[in-house]
Amino acid sequence: MSFCVVLITAPKGAEPKRLARLLLQEKLVACVNIVGGIDSFFWWKGRIDTARESLLVAKTSRRLLSKLIKAVKAAHSYEVCEVIALPIAAGNSEYLRWVDRSCRKG
Repeated sequence: MSFCVVLITAPKGAEPKRLARLLLQEKLVACVNIVGGIDSFFWWKGRIDTARESLLVAKTSRRLLSKLIKAVKAAHSYEVCEVIALPIAAGNSEYLRWVDRSCRKG
């Protein structure tokens, strides 16, 4: 089984919690941590822009990535939302088994 950490940014406020609950209810992730109050600097429409955001750090199975990305894009308020998956090279085997079990429906 292959696992990954997915990074998702969202505007500070209620949206990060709403996205986290959606992903958990759909069994697309095992866990989501929300890091609030980050300052993001980025290129947008030809100029440097900034935003006060929250960062969602989700743990999931690689097999669920396409469904997870689709769900985030459908529910996110941004025109182009950040959803980046990083592979988990190694980790606590009990934790990774828990991630796998938590992402299974039924």
